[in-house]
Parts: sequence; structure tokens; C-alpha cells
Amino acid sequence: MLAKRIIPCLDIRDGQTVKGINFLNIREVGDPVEMGATYAREGADELVYLDITATHENRKLFADLVQKIAAHLNIPFTVGGGINTIRDVDPLLDAGADKITINSAAVREPGLITAIAKAYGSQFMVVAIDAKNIHNEWFVFVNGGRIKTGRKLFEWAAEAEQRGAGEILFTSMNHDGTKNGYACEATALLSEKLGIPVIASGGAGEMVHFRDVFTQGKADAALAASIFHFNEIGIGELKKYLRGEKIPVRL
Repeated sequence: MLAKRIIPCLDIRDGQTVKGINFLNIREVGDPVEMGATYAREGADELVYLDITATHENRKLFADLVQKIAAHLNIPFTVGGGINTIRDVDPLLDAGADKITINSAAVREPGLITAIAKAYGSQFMVVAIDAKNIHNEWFVFVNGGRIKTGRKLFEWAAEAEQRGAGEILFTSMNHDGTKNGYACEATALLSEKLGIPVIASGGAGEMVHFRDVFTQGKADAALAASIFHFNEIGIGELKKYLRGEKIPVRL
């Protein structure tokens, strides 16, 4: 069985790492280069950096930041935010990113997934999906969770895979920042329906939540932010716990 991955996520705004709850109440928590290097030393398997206020004006600044991050990391990292055309991909990969992730732009123009997959390969592309459970139906949201679309989570994830996505990063907006656990049921359904890895995001608060999302949720990787940013759980400590729970992880 492949090892399960632990992935700290760093949301970037104006060059600083920030964190919110349910996509709101955002505050700064630290320097993304230093934090990334620390997580790598502690045993993180990968990192995700998301420019949450990406605009055309600050895209070059983000590429410069990616270059600094790459110089201090020895683990793979994914970057996203403001990738609206295939032309936006080259500067990030050239700067040292291992993968890119697209979210809102993919929903608006699904052909972008196909184009990037053909140009760079599916292994470089993660399709992120922000979804909220409303009256027992999971709807896809865009623009940082601000705009509800008519798309349904499971149908959209299946289309993304068919178009060439290499992984799906699923964030439950209902669970994001709450520390009450991941959306295990929805994650398990995604994992069963798809033939590509599923990264679970939103809701990590205790070590048992990681165990549950790997067992009940059948996730391939678990992403978290605040519990790592505020030193509530150490990555090494978490991995030893998971190993004790018979979950395959790299120590």
C-alpha cells in the first residue's frame, strides 16, 4: 500500500502566510519560506502554497516567492492562485514548483484542464475543488468560496479526472477551520468514484481526524493548515501516531 501523505497548506496574501475560518476572518501567521523549510525538516511529505488574492499585478511577486521557496525545500510543493490560462503555468514551474493547482479557472473553462494536461502531463496538475454541503447536496464554489455554482462535487471531480487531472484536492467549506474533523463520508465517495489520488482538506483539529480520513475517508493525503501553523500538532508526532494506528506513513 502506498504511504499516506501529510501536507501542510500555506495560504499566501501579500507575501505572508495567512489563515481564516470558513474562508473568513483571515489573519497573518508567518513567513512562507521559513515555515515551509520548517515543515520539510519536521517530516512533511509535500506542501501546498495558495495565493488567495492572486491578481495580474502580483503574479510576478508570487513567482519570485516560489523561487525562494524552492531554494529552501527538499520536498515537492504545489502552487496555485491566479492561474487562468496555460501561459500562467510556465513561470511557476520555471521558478521551481513541482505541481500547479487550478480551481475557479477550471470551473469557468474546463478545457484549461485538458490543455495543461496535454502540455505538461497530468502528474503536474492538481484540480482543487471547494464545495459546501447544502441540504445534503455538495455544490462547488469558486472565487475563494465566495460564489456558488450549479456544479455538483462528484460530477465535477469525475469530469476533472476525465479531462486529465492528476489529483483532486477537495476542501469541505463546512469543515474548513473548524477543527471538528474532515468530511470523511464525502471524501470516501470521491475516493471510490475516482481513479486518481484524493487529498482531503478542511477540518483537521486532532490526530484522530487524520486517522479517520485515511481509514473512513479513504483519502490518499490529508492537508491541514492551522494545527501546524500554531504548533498544535507536530508532524513527526502525528506520523508516529498514525504508524501506531497501522496507517502507512513515511517517518
